[in-house]
Amino acid sequence: MNASGPVWTDLLRTALPSIVDADTERPDLRTLFTPNTHRQALDPDVTVVRGARGAGKTVWFSALQEPVLRALATDSYQLPRLGTVDPIAGYGSALEPERYPGPKAMESLVRAGGDLDDIWSAVLLVALGVPELTAGRTWSDRIEWLRSNPDARDGVIARADREAGRDGRIRLLMFDALDRLHPDRGQVDQLVTGILKLALELRTRTRNIRAKVFIRHDMFNADQLRFPDASKLTANASSLTWTSTNLYGLLFHLMGNAATPEAERFREFASDHRPDASGRWQLPPGLAGEAGVQQGLFHELAGEFMGSDRRRGRTYTWLPNHLVDGIGQVSPRSFLSAVRTAADVSGETYPSHRYALHWDGIRRGVQEASTIRVAEIEEDLPWVADTLRPLGGRQVPIEQGVVESAWNDADLLGRLRSRYSETTSEPDEQVRTGPRNIDRAAGLVDELIQLGIMSRRADGRLDLPDVYRIAFHIGRKGGVPRLPR
Repeated sequence: MNASGPVWTDLLRTALPSIVDADTERPDLRTLFTPNTHRQALDPDVTVVRGARGAGKTVWFSALQEPVLRALATDSYQLPRLGTVDPIAGYGSALEPERYPGPKAMESLVRAGGDLDDIWSAVLLVALGVPELTAGRTWSDRIEWLRSNPDARDGVIARADREAGRDGRIRLLMFDALDRLHPDRGQVDQLVTGILKLALELRTRTRNIRAKVFIRHDMFNADQLRFPDASKLTANASSLTWTSTNLYGLLFHLMGNAATPEAERFREFASDHRPDASGRWQLPPGLAGEAGVQQGLFHELAGEFMGSDRRRGRTYTWLPNHLVDGIGQVSPRSFLSAVRTAADVSGETYPSHRYALHWDGIRRGVQEASTIRVAEIEEDLPWVADTLRPLGGRQVPIEQGVVESAWNDADLLGRLRSRYSETTSEPDEQVRTGPRNIDRAAGLVDELIQLGIMSRRADGRLDLPDVYRIAFHIGRKGGVPRLPR
């Protein structure tokens, strides 16, 4: 296979998306991959699904709303109850003002005061088709109707529950993109608490109406769970995780399902690919989840070592090990970005190399993945980027006192308070929240550790994983070189 290195380089460049963003690249039959670690999260009775940026929250939020993709997941995971789901978006990144309030409407509702939980009750009643709350009403009107008709809510839910039961269906209200609810983190926490309270109510008081809340790990914590029976949500939560074998399974799945002649040659080489009822090609079990089988194939694509011998590490383990975050997870988006860049570099700079991926291309792929990951952080959590920029030029591991001193020199806390302590009167269409700990440097460190941006070593020093360190120009002795400024 390695004698055809350029062929496989071309296949990688074709099969892997140049834009790996769930908001712009929606899943389809060819690209949707079903890692074994996600089965529990898709069970309709699992209410809370935790995951980092790029772990698949928005992918599954979108896929479950598509009948064909939902059927694929139902079959792949052998989850017959998933096949009885009628999904409804309760909140997401897309602007769907007839289903849920957009950013400006949400800001107005919060500013108007009152019980924020009423927002989500109104969203639920709209999803259940209450005629008085359908088209032509503003969200303020809907909430006012709800408050003027307090007895109507429970009756609507009970009737919808009975109707769904007669039809053998499950009404599933789904929530995603919760970091975009409001620019003020305190308000976000209250809004998220309202969603979780509603989700718990549906789980405990109905048989056929459920909620599924896709949420970042740091947003599902004690602050959101200070209400009766909240512990039931913790017991009912699942996480979207990716093992190294899942990541390589995704890579080989995309290669085998590309619409090119090279993909057909790849399937013949890898053997035992079989089409399913939808027409997509299924990986043989070994390539889907056995490290030894996957390693053998990846060594055919990239060679065994990150250089001329074993001293620099083996390619199969080196790649995910240098993309892992502070809580031990690798985003599939980062992984695919790294491989795509490695293929581009290898094809352009090392066209005569015997393998599809040159080790220097893989190293530069990790650097590019770091740049992309940082861009995502700056988009989703701009305050995180603010905390890391003052550390540029330094080296990790690093003492916490040195970090706090750099923050003091940059007046970081003052700038964060100025930006996030008060909401703006006209928020951007894409709202982002600030940190929870706006007045304490030690609190910021704890929050960064929760997010997996930092980790703490046994000796108390702070560390940054390569996927964040490189693009922020922070060094590590013997590590992947940081990018030039």
